[in-house]
Parts: sequence; structure tokens; C-alpha cells
Amino acid sequence: MCASYGLDPRFTDAELLAEADDAVLEGLRSWAEQNAGETLRPTGKNLRNLNPLVTTSDGRAALQAAWWGYLVDGQPARFPSINTRSERLQDRPGGLRTRALVPATGWYEMQKPDRVWHEFGLGRGVLFGMAAVTQRGRTPDGDWITCYSIVMRPAPPQLAHIHDRIPLLIPTSFAGDWLGGDPTRELIDEALLAAGDLDERVAATPQDDDKGGQTLF
Repeated sequence: MCASYGLDPRFTDAELLAEADDAVLEGLRSWAEQNAGETLRPTGKNLRNLNPLVTTSDGRAALQAAWWGYLVDGQPARFPSINTRSERLQDRPGGLRTRALVPATGWYEMQKPDRVWHEFGLGRGVLFGMAAVTQRGRTPDGDWITCYSIVMRPAPPQLAHIHDRIPLLIPTSFAGDWLGGDPTRELIDEALLAAGDLDERVAATPQDDDKGGQTLF
């Protein structure tokens, strides 16, 4: 599962959106700078952080603050909801009704049984998008907000010895389709095929700390 990821403000914009709006990229940099290098973690009873999410508005990319994990009846879901398996979406494509991209420059996983944390990414400072499915939820304060769950797929062979699953990365060539395509089985199948183009670029770097890398820079 992916339970923490990073967004370094020194990112490049090459791997997120084919036609990235300057306002979206500047908004991401501003948010990352204010985040002061901390990793992004799920929102819940103790952490009330809202993380940046790329969605569409009137056919254009838009940035909004979102709750990582689902809310049910005004409380964090009792079932695991920060991640969604790609196989589940293939079986139940109705879960694809609303989607987003989670901007990141890396994510963290622990290799077991050695208990060594690794940072995964496409290269230092490279900004990329992780596929997410979304739904609306009511916060404990009574406000309605977008909630998101990162889509996870089986890891490619060269990474499976570290962790058996990785986020579904969406290349720029497929970003528009992911954000605006019809919610069908074909969409998730095509996303998995497109993600394969990035497999050879994903690298894992062991981390010195024992908490999954709490700071990025």
C-alpha cells in the first residue's frame, strides 16, 4: 500500500500533464513550500491535512485541496480507503465515476522483513501523477469535500522484491484520458497499459531513517 508520499517544490513539470496550466504548477509549488518538506500522509482523526489534487473543471486541469481517504457519515471510513486495488476497479468499473491525479515526486514503502524504507520515483525532482478515484464526503466539521484513494497495481518484476504493489502512474500522454474518459473497464485496462511505459524508469532508493522519510529536503 502507499501510505506516504512527497512533493518537492523543486520539481520539474515534464511528467504530470501534457498541457499543464501555469496556475496549477505554481499552486503545487506554493503548497509544497508551505508544507516545509514534510511527507504527505492520510487525513484522519489526528491529522487534518488536506493535500493537493489535480481534477478537471470545464474540461481544464484544476487544483483543489482534498482529504486522503474516504469519509462516511462525517467520520473517516472504518474500512481501508487510502488505496484502491486496480483489480477491484476492473471488476467494478463504477468506482471510476470520478477520478483525479495525485501530484508527487516520490512515494515510500517498507521492504520486509528487513524493515528498510525505500523512496520510489522517476528521478530526483521529477513531478508525476498517481491515479486516484474520488468521491464526496462530509468532514467531522460538517463541510463537504473531495476525498481520494490512490489506485494501486501489481509491482513490475524489478520492484516486486521490495514491495508487491505500486501506485498506478499516469504518463502525460494518458493524463487527459484518465481525467476525462468514460468510467469503463476499458479505461482502467488502458491506464495499466499506459503505466507500463514508465516501469523501467521507476527506481527505489533505500532511506537512512526508519520512518519512511519524514522530510524531503
